[in-house]
Amino acid sequence: MTNTHKLTICFTALNAYNVLSGRGDLSHTGGAEVQQLLIAKWLVGRGFPVSFITLDHGQTDGIEIDGIKVYKAYAPNDGIRGLRFIHPRWSGLWSAMSRANSDVYYQRTADCQTGQVGLWCRLHHKKFIFAAANESDCVSSLYALKNNREKILYKIGLKYSNIVIAQTITQQKLLRENMKVDSYIVPNCRNDSIEGLLDKELSIEKSKALRVLWIGRINEQKRFEWLLDIAEQCADITFDVVGAANVDSDYSNGLVQRAAKIPNVKMHGYVPYSEIGKYYQQCDILCCTSAYEGFPNTFLEAWAIGMPVVTTFDPDGVVSANNLGWIAQDVEGIVKTLQRIIQSPEIWKKASTSARQYYLANHTPEVCLPKFEKLLIKLFEDKVN
Repeated sequence: MTNTHKLTICFTALNAYNVLSGRGDLSHTGGAEVQQLLIAKWLVGRGFPVSFITLDHGQTDGIEIDGIKVYKAYAPNDGIRGLRFIHPRWSGLWSAMSRANSDVYYQRTADCQTGQVGLWCRLHHKKFIFAAANESDCVSSLYALKNNREKILYKIGLKYSNIVIAQTITQQKLLRENMKVDSYIVPNCRNDSIEGLLDKELSIEKSKALRVLWIGRINEQKRFEWLLDIAEQCADITFDVVGAANVDSDYSNGLVQRAAKIPNVKMHGYVPYSEIGKYYQQCDILCCTSAYEGFPNTFLEAWAIGMPVVTTFDPDGVVSANNLGWIAQDVEGIVKTLQRIIQSPEIWKKASTSARQYYLANHTPEVCLPKFEKLLIKLFEDKVN
């Protein structure tokens, strides 16, 4: 193609209508969807025609939002149990892909969709980009996937992808070792739709009560019970919790009930992405208790305003290497870290300055997204498979 800005790209992101539309009645806002919207908006600004395929939430098919066309695949609860995987889910996805009629299709996170999108692209001679969103996407056990059907379709999608994108060097290495797949690194960048964060001047003093922010789904991966253990040992610290369980379970319901009995834990539940900025503004430190992650958006949103993190997960070791916060292996380690920060605010200030500088140097859209555009162009210069 002589004019690469006429390339059309479609993001197959079924749960993305929330972040696209800003509707307050849809409760799913994942990091993968946030990153895809950020890439999409940047591409629109660069002259690329962009579309999304999402679930059907009653919107008009082909509606345009901020220059992005949105095609709907199927409604979340449509179909007969046991048969709906094929129709309307698989059939609806492929129908929407046909209507989008794009040159390139992009899908993020290991799923059945990886195989479904990859197969459709192979049958219709379209290009397919898969992007890993978590270290669990890159290991041979694929422990985060629910069943063999998901694992088989994911592996098929990897086989049929023209480009695989990793977030970190660790993911790139794991993909090569476990999946025998070469990948390109495109780092996550911060979503600039959170207004007002850069206007905040963070500071803490010994006389000020520390506030800690925890954001995420309440599930086994995020280990929310660790935060509650920490809060019970740190009665002088306020813990603001933003997030809910995507699916009701005894695990999540029990933890929510337990949290309600801890006075210094403030449960805010699900918060629309457009309103999440105020919680960063009122807190001093971001806490991550996850067992595994990809490259958390919350880290970037915190570092963008100079908010350090205390975390059990350190992607590519960047937190420890760049003084962006503190690493802890367990509950006791986090408790000791928070107590040390209260006693020595100067260590917080140094980490705050480093976090802001690191973000500006490595994770703005201007730094990260030209790398994606180059990969997009390479697809049509026969430099990748």
